[in-house]
Amino acid sequence: MGLHEILAQIDGEISQLKQARAILAEKSATSLPHTPKKRNLTPEGRRRIAEAVKRRWAREKKLS
Repeated sequence: MGLHEILAQIDGEISQLKQARAILAEKSATSLPHTPKKRNLTPEGRRRIAEAVKRRWAREKKLS
């Protein structure tokens, strides 16, 4: 096996690896889960939620 044959074989393997990498990169990019945008609560929203939780725990405490 001559030097040119070895280099041609290595080039062929590199080409196959590049194709495999491209396929895997494409699949991984499309299969990434969608991360929803973070929602920001206003101070009023936080206050309303805190009051609702307090009412809920007051009901739970009253029932037990």
